[in-house]
Amino acid sequence: MFSSQKQPEMQRRCTPRSGAHARALVAGGLPGDARSGFRRSDLDVILATAGVTKGALYYHFDNKEALGYAVVDEVITSNLHQKWVQPLRNAKDPIGVLVRIIQSESLKTDDVQRGCPLLNLSQEMSGLDEGFRRRTAKVYKDWHDAMADALREGQKRGVVRSDINANETATFLVAAWEG
Repeated sequence: MFSSQKQPEMQRRCTPRSGAHARALVAGGLPGDARSGFRRSDLDVILATAGVTKGALYYHFDNKEALGYAVVDEVITSNLHQKWVQPLRNAKDPIGVLVRIIQSESLKTDDVQRGCPLLNLSQEMSGLDEGFRRRTAKVYKDWHDAMADALREGQKRGVVRSDINANETATFLVAAWEG
């Protein structure tokens, strides 16, 4: 049920501490690749991946969309913060940190074909669902701001060129990374 009309946002009946079933569902709710996408993800496949029943899904989540929100809030946000935001906090050499992050990315064919879960969900769902749009926009903002802040701090310490615009550079880096 995706429409452009504003609808009330579905609620979760669990928190990150709700237990193994909820955590398994959130981890299993991430679409495997860009080809299937979230809307076309088979609920039975998600349940099998998570190793839980349909009853467990509906105990913890009102519907598939609420599960998708939890995937963005808990899995995608956490992964992005671990990979980009945390290393850039208080980085003595933000350029070096950015280079290491980029060089650490897998170039395996399966990983590249699968695509970026944030980009995949954002492109597929943001125009259809306000909850997804707000959540993915926040993740992008956190990512951008972490890079811009680190670059500004590097400028203050003299390790980043002073003639670059930190906001524009961060915007370019996110856009270049996401393709």
